[in-house]
Amino acid sequence: MQLNPNTIKMLRQKHNWTQQLLADACDVSLRTIQRVEKEGAASKETTMSLCSVFEVRQGELIKLDNAETAVKADHKKVQKLYLIIILSSLISFGLGMSSVLLFVK
Repeated sequence: MQLNPNTIKMLRQKHNWTQQLLADACDVSLRTIQRVEKEGAASKETTMSLCSVFEVRQGELIKLDNAETAVKADHKKVQKLYLIIILSSLISFGLGMSSVLLFVK
């Protein structure tokens, strides 16, 4: 199962636990915790142990990847919106100036 490594590490640090303490609490090896925090790869059993120890639902260990992706997507949408606003403002200004120049002549 693919977990968010940042979430696991953040939850561990929130509890002020070392990787070894978390491994002991989950009844897994230190290497397993290191792999989860580095790659996010975990078996179902390890995932359930982490959920139990951290007292969170399984979705919480996966959720932040989707949230980060959504935030990045929203940021790109905002950038595109700003670009559209700037371009439409420039076009409006150009049309306004050209109409003024036509009436001045």
